[in-house]
Amino acid sequence: MVTREEILVLGLTAGVLGSLVGGMMLGIGMGLVIGGQHLGWLLLLPAAPAGGVLGYLLARRLARRLQG
Repeated sequence: MVTREEILVLGLTAGVLGSLVGGMMLGIGMGLVIGGQHLGWLLLLPAAPAGGVLGYLLARRLARRLQG
């Protein structure tokens, strides 16, 4: 059974890690694009999905731990 504490920790961890990774990718990519480096789009565009993937992976880890 999943406890409230585990759900709370999962949510907080996913939110913080997703924000840090997505925000860093967004900031670095935006800086490169503004500076004229078109390679920055490779960081800028997948910034939000990369943050969401971290939350998904953390949730899978919690589910695997609860099953076995």
